[in-house]
Amino acid sequence: MVRGANHAFVFRVAWSALWAWQRGRACHAMRAFSLRSKQRRPHNRQFDDKEVKSFKPVYSAIAFEGTYMVSVRHLLLPALFFVISVSSSLADNWGHWRGPTGNGTSPTAHPPTEWSDSKNVKWKVALPGRGSSSPVIWEQQVFITTAVPLEDGGRGKLPKMDFKVLCYNRADGKLMWEQTAITAAPHQETHATNGFASASPCTDGKHVYAHFGSRGLYCYTMDGKLVWKRDDFGQMNTRNSFGEGSSPTLHGDVILVPWDHEGPSALFCLDKKTGKTIWKTDRDEPTCWATPLVVEYDGGEQVVMNGQTCARSYDLKTGKELWRCGGQTERPCASPVAEGGLVFVGSGHKGSFMGAFRLDGKGDIKGTEKVVWTINHDTPDIASPLLSSGRIYFHKGKNGQLTCVDAKSGKEFYTAARIPRLDSIYASPVAAGGHIYLTSRAGTTVVIEDAPELKIVATNDVGETVDATPAPVDQELFIRGEQHLFCIATK
Repeated sequence: MVRGANHAFVFRVAWSALWAWQRGRACHAMRAFSLRSKQRRPHNRQFDDKEVKSFKPVYSAIAFEGTYMVSVRHLLLPALFFVISVSSSLADNWGHWRGPTGNGTSPTAHPPTEWSDSKNVKWKVALPGRGSSSPVIWEQQVFITTAVPLEDGGRGKLPKMDFKVLCYNRADGKLMWEQTAITAAPHQETHATNGFASASPCTDGKHVYAHFGSRGLYCYTMDGKLVWKRDDFGQMNTRNSFGEGSSPTLHGDVILVPWDHEGPSALFCLDKKTGKTIWKTDRDEPTCWATPLVVEYDGGEQVVMNGQTCARSYDLKTGKELWRCGGQTERPCASPVAEGGLVFVGSGHKGSFMGAFRLDGKGDIKGTEKVVWTINHDTPDIASPLLSSGRIYFHKGKNGQLTCVDAKSGKEFYTAARIPRLDSIYASPVAAGGHIYLTSRAGTTVVIEDAPELKIVATNDVGETVDATPAPVDQELFIRGEQHLFCIATK
């Protein structure tokens, strides 16, 4: 069921229930009122003030020409506004690759647990070009980015490419619109398993934002009209020419753009309506592919970023650094997760580290009580951790071995557990409907229970490489493969 249908369904059911309930209460009050009237007064005699005050029907009564009516309007209208508000908050979207919580979870989705390249596939569309950006979904629109080569670049040269934003109809997979943000030849090579459209788009339902790194950041309306662009960040030079891929984060009226590379690194905060810089904070960090996470704490908002030198927190309003903690490994990729006044940051290339940090720290918090717990083995490299039901799930390095720990204490429920058919991992785990979805580069997704014990529910395969993180929305799961975009739904 899509978001609009959910909204209308909740509205109709809630209205009917409220009306029936209040009508019953009103009728009961009227019957009691009528009985008391007959007992207390002769026909046509008016009540005196004392008698009127003694009558206390449910909620309010209105006297009009001797007839008393219960005003359900005074209760139903506020209740109806409440229902509309609740139904809106329950409506499901996936506007960022880390989901609505920033932790990789959907509080409302219940996608299928079983599928194949043909079973439970609502639709499947071929994708042009190449990219590993994850899909984002808002109501009836599905957005992805891609880079489409136009020609052979020749010996030692990279080809010109169309850097595109694609919008598909959620109902049937038909292309609604596409825009070429820019046509350009990349200035630097990328890793064999990476492409040139790795940063995921994001949307707030009013605009969609596509980030192509050195090729710029582009803001479009939901029907594909360009609102603004920023192509003045410069050229990013990544470690060992592994390529670009950090995704921006939307929050409130701003969009945060990470810019860590083998040159002057920074974190940008832009006005999402105009693209103008609100603040820029320089970062003493080499290449990092993590995504910023915004967390609320003690009436303020912090931006938490991973980094090879330190995990750091910044004030969202000013960009001022609030706290930092060293201990991360080389060239981090994993993005933070947060819950209950703690933020969790980890990395797993050439070492292992994950830490739970209190958000009230100041300055360098390494070795202080602001570091609640740390783990120094089997931590994630490319895939980000998942925080669901008070537990953190993460892969070991780039392989499929899975660890599950208690978020508050760091207690390990199981460690580096081997899961059949999960080998190389780029996609981050996601949670929905009481299940965890673990996807390998081979296109295999293993579904397990969201529980402290490891229990495999199903093993599925779409038949092609998958590097992007799946997106669970309502009763559907969107998977971006190397060649196709899949909408998984129970038929």
